[in-house]
Amino acid sequence: MTHPGQVGIETINSADTAWMMTATALVLLMTLPGIALFYGGMVRRKSVLNVMACVVAICAIVSLLWFAVGYSIAFTPGSGALGHVIGGTGRLWFSGLDYLKDAQKVAVSHIAPNIPESVYAMFQLSFAIITAALVVGSFVERMRFSATLIFMSLWTVVVYAPIAHWVWEPNGWLARLGALDFAGGSVVHVNAGVAGLVCAYALGPRRGYGVEPFSPFNLGLTMAGAGLLWVGWFGFNAGSAVAADGRAGLAMAVTHIAASAGALSWMAAEWLARGRPSLLGLCSGLVAGLVAITPAAGYVSPGSAVVFGLVAGVACYWGATGLKRLLKADDSLDVFGVHGVGGIVGSLLTGVFASKSISGVEGSVLVQFVGVASVMVYSLVMTGLLLWLTSLCVRLRVDETAESDGLDIDQHAERLGT
Repeated sequence: MTHPGQVGIETINSADTAWMMTATALVLLMTLPGIALFYGGMVRRKSVLNVMACVVAICAIVSLLWFAVGYSIAFTPGSGALGHVIGGTGRLWFSGLDYLKDAQKVAVSHIAPNIPESVYAMFQLSFAIITAALVVGSFVERMRFSATLIFMSLWTVVVYAPIAHWVWEPNGWLARLGALDFAGGSVVHVNAGVAGLVCAYALGPRRGYGVEPFSPFNLGLTMAGAGLLWVGWFGFNAGSAVAADGRAGLAMAVTHIAASAGALSWMAAEWLARGRPSLLGLCSGLVAGLVAITPAAGYVSPGSAVVFGLVAGVACYWGATGLKRLLKADDSLDVFGVHGVGGIVGSLLTGVFASKSISGVEGSVLVQFVGVASVMVYSLVMTGLLLWLTSLCVRLRVDETAESDGLDIDQHAERLGT
């Protein structure tokens, strides 16, 4: 198949379908409540509810946009000169995602012909949701809620969907070039990391940044969120096999190994640099390992996964400390330092360690570099443009009084606890 279409119901693989429905739920769990808890625990008490409200609202609005336009322009073949850049309109409003009992027909995607297309569209929706939610960590405690909704809506359609088409739709130009991204190293993490960095520059630092201590509200919530991310990531990576098969099993194994290596690597780096390990460091390190293995999960061996985790733990620790100081941006929750740096490291290492005997494809560091660089440039330019367009509709940043009082009260008239 080269296009989405209908097949006989009897051709659907029940095991694959059941696994993909489970994987979709696991990836959604990464955002609700995973990211909400992970980010909510790291901000100050007076803005915890705002962060969680942003995550919930983004989940809802991205879902409707994906239904209306995102899925079609990301995962259907395009036409004409722009066919390698953006998809078509055949699946707008999920049109054609049919289940016809009397005719014994069901719609399937040409990318995943063994499962109903409705399941595949929902699986990819869960990726669009978490990518947008990740960006929130870069501008917490200072962006107006209305601006967040407008910007993230535009960003999902204009930035995320086209990049997904480039990499994951077989006719996309990076897919045709041979760029490898099994589950979102560049599409999700590099993309979100660069967008987050642009947001941090555009909004400027929080009041008192670098002068007064910003104590996290509750690192216990952050640890709970990190645990949900770790477990949910099995759906993220193993689900990207789009089948309940040996590749999914391998992806699950290397995901866990890389996360473990990343946690210990960050812990060791922090212990050497600061004289003691921290819970936040362990949580950040496991996420770094998960991010790095994501583009390679279906292409590498368990032994290679250890290297991914060890390198990512150290690289992302530097990204969240030394590089952050060099960039002089208040990327509040280290979206670029962890997701951007981890995605870059993992994507490039995929070109080194991708095994043809495992995946049937060979990696190329040069092709991986072209893919990463292209995503970075597009995300950077378009994120800046969309922030400017958003600023023409509403003011991006809350005023000083609102920031001092906290966004929970100012934006939502709510307060955490008593």
